Amino acid sequence: MQVEIDPHSGYCFGVEFAIQMAEDEMEGGQELYCLGDIVHNAMEVERLYAKGLRTITREELEQLHDCKVLIRAHGEPPETYETALKNNIELIDASCPVVLKLQNRIKHSYDKAVASNGQVVIYGKTGHAEVVGLTGQTNDEAIIISSEEDLDQIDFTRPVTLYSQTTKSTKGFYHIKALIEERISKEKGEFTVEDFNANDSICRQVSNREPKMVEFSNKHDVVLFVSGKKSSNGRALYNVCLENNSRSYFIENETEIELDWIHSEDRVGICGATSTPRWLMEKVAEFLQAQEPQLAGV
Repeated sequence: MQVEIDPHSGYCFGVEFAIQMAEDEMEGGQELYCLGDIVHNAMEVERLYAKGLRTITREELEQLHDCKVLIRAHGEPPETYETALKNNIELIDASCPVVLKLQNRIKHSYDKAVASNGQVVIYGKTGHAEVVGLTGQTNDEAIIISSEEDLDQIDFTRPVTLYSQTTKSTKGFYHIKALIEERISKEKGEFTVEDFNANDSICRQVSNREPKMVEFSNKHDVVLFVSGKKSSNGRALYNVCLENNSRSYFIENETEIELDWIHSEDRVGICGATSTPRWLMEKVAEFLQAQEPQLAGV
């Protein structure tokens, strides 16, 4: 059996930066609060909990005073900063610069939309931390679209400005874009540039992984995709693997591996999401290699 870890998988720079900031703040055994899980990976959250990182909700933030709170890479809406100011909370802001730039773009588009009777639409997952921060730039008036069924929320007689959550699938974004163009043309009988402004705001560190994932999944007999179940990016990239290799399996850690998935002669590829730590993929590889004597032949 051959086992290879995908060199392109693992943390994006935004997540890596947030985790490094958290660890720097906790040096010397200090506890630090984090607004939501720092990363959508339970194993990494557990590791950082042991170092002193305490996950809190927005409701719990309201009750805190005179302390430090980390803002993770996903970013936060304006009211989080207002609460911190009111409660004398020092924010350790680890918002990803790509997300911060997108927040500013959406705020600018929203201000223009208000003046022109337009709508801001975000292709993303309702309730996702990044999407909460993005919609916060629009007084929570942005329309969130995750599937074709959600399109009925849009008034196609009014101008539409479309953005995407940074970790969504590029293919999915352009599919939604095409559907909106069709609906506008059908509703108005014509289509002009004033009707629709589509902005591909997907992070290139994420979208560039899709072709790499196609290549990686095609060259292995079995693919073990390691990711937290909450990871939106993880689900998107896993589906890329599954489309190209039917023997692709989504696991959170090595305990979820079923040995009958793998034969002793297989080439096994281990890969993961932008929220998957390298140490976890290495742990999966070590487990597999230890189990090799128990694997059946083809």
